[in-house]
Amino acid sequence: MWHTTDPAGEAHVKTSQKPEVDGTVGLPSRRGPKWLRVLIPTVLILAWLAGGSIGGPYFGKVSEVSSNDQTSYLPESADATQVQKLLGEFRDSDEIPAVVVMSGTDPFTKEQLAAANQAIAALVDIPGVGSGVSPAIPSKDGLAVQAFVPIAADAEIADVVAALGAELRATAPEGVSVHVTGPAGFTADLIEGFSGIDGILLGVALLAVFVILVFVYRSLLLPVAVLATSLFALCVALLSVWWLAKAGILALSGQTQGILFILVIGAATDYSLLYVSRYREELRIATDKWDASWAAIRKSAEPIAASGGTVIAGLLCLLLSDLKSNSSLGPVAAIGIAFAMLSALTLLPAILFAFGRSAFWPRRPKYEPEVVAAEHGVHAQGVWVKLSRLIKRRPRAIWVATTILLLLGAFGATQLNATGIPQSELVLGASEARDGQAVLGQHFPGGTGSPVLVVVPGNRLQAAADVLLGNQGIEGVSVVAKDSPSGTAPVTAEGIQPLGAPGAPAPQPTLVQGDAMLQGTLAAAADSDEAADVVRGLRGDLAQSVPGALVGGVTATAIDTNDASIHDRNLIIPVVLGVILVILMLLLRSVLAPVLLVLTTVLSFGAALGVAAFVFNDVLKFPGADPAVPLFGFIFLVALGIDYNIFLMTRVREESLQHGTREGIVRGLVITGGVITSAGLVLAATFSALSVIPILFLVQIAFIVAFGVLLDTFVVRSLLVPALAYDIGRSIWWPSKLSRASRHSGGAPADG
Repeated sequence: MWHTTDPAGEAHVKTSQKPEVDGTVGLPSRRGPKWLRVLIPTVLILAWLAGGSIGGPYFGKVSEVSSNDQTSYLPESADATQVQKLLGEFRDSDEIPAVVVMSGTDPFTKEQLAAANQAIAALVDIPGVGSGVSPAIPSKDGLAVQAFVPIAADAEIADVVAALGAELRATAPEGVSVHVTGPAGFTADLIEGFSGIDGILLGVALLAVFVILVFVYRSLLLPVAVLATSLFALCVALLSVWWLAKAGILALSGQTQGILFILVIGAATDYSLLYVSRYREELRIATDKWDASWAAIRKSAEPIAASGGTVIAGLLCLLLSDLKSNSSLGPVAAIGIAFAMLSALTLLPAILFAFGRSAFWPRRPKYEPEVVAAEHGVHAQGVWVKLSRLIKRRPRAIWVATTILLLLGAFGATQLNATGIPQSELVLGASEARDGQAVLGQHFPGGTGSPVLVVVPGNRLQAAADVLLGNQGIEGVSVVAKDSPSGTAPVTAEGIQPLGAPGAPAPQPTLVQGDAMLQGTLAAAADSDEAADVVRGLRGDLAQSVPGALVGGVTATAIDTNDASIHDRNLIIPVVLGVILVILMLLLRSVLAPVLLVLTTVLSFGAALGVAAFVFNDVLKFPGADPAVPLFGFIFLVALGIDYNIFLMTRVREESLQHGTREGIVRGLVITGGVITSAGLVLAATFSALSVIPILFLVQIAFIVAFGVLLDTFVVRSLLVPALAYDIGRSIWWPSKLSRASRHSGGAPADG
């Protein structure tokens, strides 16, 4: 067997003897001795096995280095961040408050109040509960009581909250319902919501991918090899990310963890599909599996590297984000994509080389170069051949019709309410914290347990208190005072009020570096739009009367997070577009083709967002969306969606060098149609798996990306891009030489 190379750089194989099924008895390859063929795959497989065995156990240890506290992701300059840092100094602890509320249909009797106080006082015996448990505080209507229970920040919040509820339900007066809410209650909900990431999410994603791969390949061994490639990439990526988070270099949250899992599995499978397709194609025109492996690696490396590089570049643009949750996701996900590429180009080729043609059993590819050539000829058959002939007949009608369809969908994007959602709506399904907040709102001020925190100079305390007292959205004001029995003292227009027996002196406010901390009880729920308006108003009023005052707390944190998300969205989206455009220009050696590819992908994203707005608003009745949803949807859809255009257009360019642009477009579509469609289905399935985690943000991202990927796969890449490129002809490669050549390398007339 010997090799020739045509003017376009394409390798061809000629043989003088009948090959064996696996190429083991054919003429010797000129690509190295046999011992090297054994050594390289063995070393690669062993290296990945070592990395996977070390990284695998870290799936159960992510909680050790992750946090879901919103303030930990805000910029250092945000008011809410600065107040949160001072909170521990004012209270001498970093405890998270839980609000316990007991309610009934009849007013509490003296006996019931006594029993409630006794039950609440006993909560200090629960591990993780602080010593400052408040007594039961009756509501004005007498139908409910509340108490504040501090929980140590380093405790297992979800376990402590569950223990609080169980203990109180066992000891509460008969006929009284119990809820645990407040910041600790909502934190417990989030922890519970993310608890299925290591098991359910991973299992659903892998099962979905396996089913699709079995259907695509009609084989059991090949899907296992592809899934192994994805899993080992994920294990090594998680190992790297875990230690970076441990060192404080990256911030990791449940949200980031879930996206990392899905992204690595989806991307590694997509890249594997591209390699498998090339390898199978090479096995049909080469007698030796070593030659087929090298040819497949060489031909798939560029599109895989370009696709992965595009995704990585888009993700790293998130480093420009003000929110640490966004800026950390960028490098975390980029690390995952890098290992996905590496595994698809090293581990998978090594596994498939070890099995040779048997990896495709029972549909083992045969050596049949004449059949391969005929598959792309004038007598070829198949779905993609029929579609290519339709595009050849009516290219303009097809791209105009699909563009109009996508534009109609994109108009709906303006209806997506991505201005933020209440904290109580973050978790889908049943929520004790949400129910408890509703009960609190019926009997107490809505912001009970989540006050506005205002840090002011000690000598301006009363001026700041007057601003809070003058706001109708504030039910009461207190100041942090360590020598007060409850840790706070009420503040009125007359100043700090004494507690205890008549004539007792008023407690002194706690000062930290000369500053005092005021607490304002909101009349509305802390995560409501009304509370947000109150906090924004307070910030404006305090800026005028008490310059330098800092406003924090749950509501302020949500405001600062939403504002930072909107800033990130407006900044990063244009930057990502510019970066991807430059990469495509370098890859395709063209200006016009990359511009059109980016425009079609953006159009697809707009249509996906428009359909999502309809589904979220009118079908699923969601309360809105986080401002980061469009940003993350854009990053994943544009970066991943452009992958399929890269897979298509790199093959089109390769074919155009031999057959001319229009024929190259047709051949490229036929050759890549099956593999890209399979890759799109896999990616959509993996992102759909995110919806099993009952977190609103992840469910919305799952729908937008999954639907958008399918739209890219079946409409943009199959119809819009090839039809538009075919209609334009060789000018699509402007200003490269390929756009100006009068004759292509094969000698046939170049098309216009």
